[in-house]
Amino acid sequence: QFVLPTERFKYRLFVNNTNMKQELENNTKMLLNSANLVYNSKDYTSATILYFKLVFVMLDYIILLKKGLTPKDHNERFRILQKDFTEEYEFLDKYFILYRDTYSTTIEKEKCDMVKKNVERLIKKHNISI
Repeated sequence: QFVLPTERFKYRLFVNNTNMKQELENNTKMLLNSANLVYNSKDYTSATILYFKLVFVMLDYIILLKKGLTPKDHNERFRILQKDFTEEYEFLDKYFILYRDTYSTTIEKEKCDMVKKNVERLIKKHNISI
C-alpha cells in the first residue's frame, strides 16, 4: 500500500533540500578558500585533506541537484557515484586511499596536485559557482 505525501511533507522536503543546497554551496566556498590557503603555505598533507573534503561536499551537491538527495556516508556516496556518476566514481575509487593515507603519512605536492586538479575539473564540469 502506498501513502501519498501531504503538502506539508512536500514543503518540508523542499525546504530541507533548499537549506542543504545553500549549506553545501557555502561549505564549497569556505573549503576551497581554506584548501588554497593551506596549499599556498606548502602544507600539502593538510591541503590534501581539505581538497578531499571539498570533493565530498561538491559530490554531495551534485548528487543533491541531480537526484534530490544527499548520501549519509562514504559508502552510500560511493554506491550512488558508481551507479550514476561513473567518472567521479573512478577518481574516488582510485584516489580514496590517498585520503586515508593523510591520517598517517606526509603527502607530497605532486599527489596533492592530482586532487587539486580534480577539484578544478569538478567545478568546471558541473558549473559550480564559487
